[in-house]
Order: sequence, then structure tokens, then C-alpha cells
Amino acid sequence: MPRFLPLLTAVAALAAAVPVTNAYAAPQTEARAVDTSDAAGARLQGETIILCGGPALRKWEDLRVEAHRHDRWWANFVAATNVRTIELINKGVQPSTITWLVYRPGYVLRAAADGKPYTDWINRLAEKNNVNIRWFSHAKEVVDYINRGNNRSSNRIVQFEFFGHSNKHAFLIDYSSLYSGASGQFIHSSDLAYLNKRAFHRKGFAKSWGCHSAEAFTKAWRRATGMKMWGAVGKTDYSGVGNRILPTLSSPNGKWAQ
Repeated sequence: MPRFLPLLTAVAALAAAVPVTNAYAAPQTEARAVDTSDAAGARLQGETIILCGGPALRKWEDLRVEAHRHDRWWANFVAATNVRTIELINKGVQPSTITWLVYRPGYVLRAAADGKPYTDWINRLAEKNNVNIRWFSHAKEVVDYINRGNNRSSNRIVQFEFFGHSNKHAFLIDYSSLYSGASGQFIHSSDLAYLNKRAFHRKGFAKSWGCHSAEAFTKAWRRATGMKMWGAVGKTDYSGVGNRILPTLSSPNGKWAQ
């Protein structure tokens, strides 16, 4: 099991967790320019949204052959969300402009199965980072928040990122939790037609950290929102997030593309 931040291993360790600001910054002897090309919230006024999908249940995944099992660790997507959040804050994004949209049923079900208060831990992690957190139960709530949340007429979305399961056509917000090997809540590329293009800043930044998104979904996203999205050709690997490493490409010919 990967080692994760102390603030997720036990509630009591929250107070002793590493500081948020510059938590991962290497010691520097001289001032250096900060690359904000992937941190639109540091250079544009608006909201940064990080969408966090839910984990699979072990009772379903243990029925698979070992090579095809997912989410042995419950916090893959939460850990990645946290690592990326701290990275963005270190690049100048104000925590108050960052919103986590987290799929609650996935963590409630996994918490019941594991006997752990995962939703409490996630709430405290958001509080530790001083970011906003909004729990949701249905994919439609994500669309509604994008379109009408947080006064979109004056507060457009300048950054959008996704951590979770996906295929080339959809964000699988739920996967192998409600149903074995299937998704009960998802945002399909055809659903993007319901997004309000005016909610997005055209010069913003978007990225899916899930598998296969750049094979179709990212193109549909740009048509629907006017905002370019980066995604993976091939699969992504979350095994390093417990050591504060963002998801990496894992397919032989994988690449990040728009």
C-alpha cells in the first residue's frame, strides 16, 4: 500500500501535517521564475475546479485477475487532487479560488467497506489546504455547478482538472463501486453539449489525468467549452501519488496530447 500524507492516514495526524505553502518546493538559493503555463489561476481571475472521482470497491475488484484490479488503495484520486492542489498553490493560485468537486457515494461506500471515516478525512484535508469542497452524488450536479455555480457571469472557470477513472469517451466518476466493473455515474462526451461555453475562460487550462482521454474526450471538450484540454493517449498510473508524484503515463506509446 502506498505511503500517503499523514493527514490522510489518521485524523489525529492532521495537525502535524506538512505546511501547505511551499510544501514540496526544493530549497533554492536564488529567485526563479515560476512556470504558470499549467496554472491558469495564477495569471487569470476566476475559479479552479478539480473534479475527483470515487474509488472501486474491493469486493468487486478482488473478483478480477490481479493484473486488472483497480484501487487497492482508497485514496488514489484524493491524494492526486491534494498533490496537484499544493502544486498550484505554490505556483500562485489562491486557495480560496480552488474548488474540489468530490463524488461522495464512492467514498461513503468504500469507507463502510474499510471501516474508516474517509469523508471526514477528505473534509479536513480540504480545510488544511484552505480550499472549497463540494460533495456531489450525481454527474448532473457537476454540470449544474459548472454552468451556474459561484456566479459564472463574473467568475468564470479558468482551470479544470479531473482525477479518476476514464475511457476515451467519458469521465467515469463512479467505477466498480455501484456495479462490478461498470460506471453508475459518468460524464460522456455527448453530455458536454449541456455545458455553458460562457462559463469558461478561453485562455484557461484543462487536463484529465485519467486514461485515454486524449483519444476522443479532449477534442469534444474543446468544442463544447472553447478551452483546450490535455489528456493521455493510453493509460495513466497513480501508483506514485502516495509519494507525492502526480499520475504518469504507463502505456508503451503513451503521451500527453490535446
